[in-house]
Amino acid sequence: MNFEFIKKHSEFFTIFGLCTAFYFIFFFGIGSYPLMDIDETRYASMAHDMFRSKDFMTLYLNGEYFFEKPPLYFWLECLSFGLFGKVNEFTVRFPVSMFGFLFSFLLYFVGNKIISRKFGVISSLILATSAEFFILSKFAILDIVLCFCTTFSIFFGFMTLFCEEKNKKYFWWLFYIFSGLAVLAKGIPGFVLPFGTMFFAYIASKKFKELFKPLYFIPGTLIFLAIVLPWHIVMLKMHDPAFFNEYIMKHHIARFTTSAELGRKQPFYFFILTILVGFFPWIIPAVTTCKNWLTKVANTFKEGFDFEKFDNTKKFITLNAIASLLILCFFSSSSSKLITYMLPIYPFLACLAATIFMSDENKKALDITSILFGIAMLITGIVLPFLPSDVYSESTVIEFPLSYKLIVPAVFIFPACFMINAKNIKNGFFSSIVLLMILLSAIGNPIAFNIDFMYGQNDLMKYAKMAKENGNQLSSFGFGRRFSLNYYYQKHVIYGEQPSVEALNNLLNDKNTVIVVKNADLKTLSEISHFQVIETGIKYSLIKG
Repeated sequence: MNFEFIKKHSEFFTIFGLCTAFYFIFFFGIGSYPLMDIDETRYASMAHDMFRSKDFMTLYLNGEYFFEKPPLYFWLECLSFGLFGKVNEFTVRFPVSMFGFLFSFLLYFVGNKIISRKFGVISSLILATSAEFFILSKFAILDIVLCFCTTFSIFFGFMTLFCEEKNKKYFWWLFYIFSGLAVLAKGIPGFVLPFGTMFFAYIASKKFKELFKPLYFIPGTLIFLAIVLPWHIVMLKMHDPAFFNEYIMKHHIARFTTSAELGRKQPFYFFILTILVGFFPWIIPAVTTCKNWLTKVANTFKEGFDFEKFDNTKKFITLNAIASLLILCFFSSSSSKLITYMLPIYPFLACLAATIFMSDENKKALDITSILFGIAMLITGIVLPFLPSDVYSESTVIEFPLSYKLIVPAVFIFPACFMINAKNIKNGFFSSIVLLMILLSAIGNPIAFNIDFMYGQNDLMKYAKMAKENGNQLSSFGFGRRFSLNYYYQKHVIYGEQPSVEALNNLLNDKNTVIVVKNADLKTLSEISHFQVIETGIKYSLIKG
């Protein structure tokens, strides 16, 4: 092999290598398994309805107004449907996978520009292979769009502290553009995260007045408002006061002040626990090397915190620490908490974690961690084939295909061998973790999804398709909304969420209506009504009058 040629064109081969890795992480197999209930199928149904109706202003869910979210995600979904000319699992997930791909590259280019190519490569791969990030980058929900827009906005804001003066206004304008898009992605967080980060970043850099420099602030504000205001004004005119009460008061104000109505109350430390799991496996070397990192921080403050005297690495790490703390504190202060809210923090944690692998001081701790982690993965791979092959759910046996037991162990064993020997391989531990997570993303993700479907969602998808093909009206009775019914039926579904004998009999009296009920309720329902069981699945049955 001509290594001189590769060295001469190292930038090209670096980007090509990252493209290959990111393809397997973000795109490989995204159309090979059905959409997940509840969020994927809910948002896909809404986007499909928008695409068919060509009403790109008002969002609808099962024929009812949906004022919970802004429209950017749904516009992008429609763009994907139009680009590929079809609506399926691939086109639904394509936009979120593309976002994961793009801002993993953003970390590479920013890291390369500010610090070094090695830092850019490491930080981008850490982000792309963080557990929660790579899972949600193949999961069609809104949080990845917010993460994309806020990450681009904040990093363009960071660049204003490193670029030449003549280029500063362009980075500021890009900051305002992506901040506006972030608001159209998910409302208030799209404003607070980028503007809050830059507020504290410019205080730390002792350049606070520059935030309001007319050359940047006035055009930027006008750009921001031009992006944010039109849709909100149109919706207020079309749907006031329902839009104001639902969108602004309930899903923006009340979401942060009370979780009583939304039912998502969690303790303040909830997101710390989320990060410990969501930043796997990189949280492990972060913990084992934290002593060295804390020593560096202590020495920095002992010498006196002077941002201007820092080198680019210290400046960039300081900015990422500010962004991470602000995101953590902002969402932790909210009364309503969901695991997916933490997604915007991972790009900044990835940049912080990249410093672990840039310093030789951490080599001893990383070598020990690599051996222990490798042994744990090796044991996992060896034990998996001997676990029981049957999973029991409501007295029904689910048989896992033999291929699951052959493929999944290899996903753990192969990288584990490298980890155990990483001490003798340059960047061996880092490369082993990346390999493990690429295999888990490309192979393990679809397997995990398909196993999950066995616990009832397959029933819902099957019954929805049966009702659509037979021209039946589809309804459910006795359980909450499952939007797999909406997406795979592609029509209005009658949900009987609060069951009564009268409601059930009304549905049964319509001979064209088929009803999805839980298997656990069949016996009770048969005692109060007469019906025919069309089919029984793992968790649900399909009945008719």
